[in-house]
Amino acid sequence: MAKKLFVGGIPFACTEDRLRDHFAAAGTVESASIIMDRATGRSKGFGFVEMATEEEAQKAISMLNGSDLDGRTINVSEARPMAERPARDNNRRW
Repeated sequence: MAKKLFVGGIPFACTEDRLRDHFAAAGTVESASIIMDRATGRSKGFGFVEMATEEEAQKAISMLNGSDLDGRTINVSEARPMAERPARDNNRRW
């Protein structure tokens, strides 16, 4: 079963392919995504990598947490479920 990891500190110029290649040293990468700002189209500096197995995910955390990716130190940890947020009221007037 695939295990999702949170990756923080990703360089703004990094691509998803580059992120995938960096994590491939720890095992099979199912997916790699970098979160982009909707307004600017620029990277927010964090993303998610999904490893094929729990063992590979743990190996990636131990190998790559604190490692250098294109000149920046990245943080790797298990991804947590997104917290619930209140519904947006798009009709609200300021």
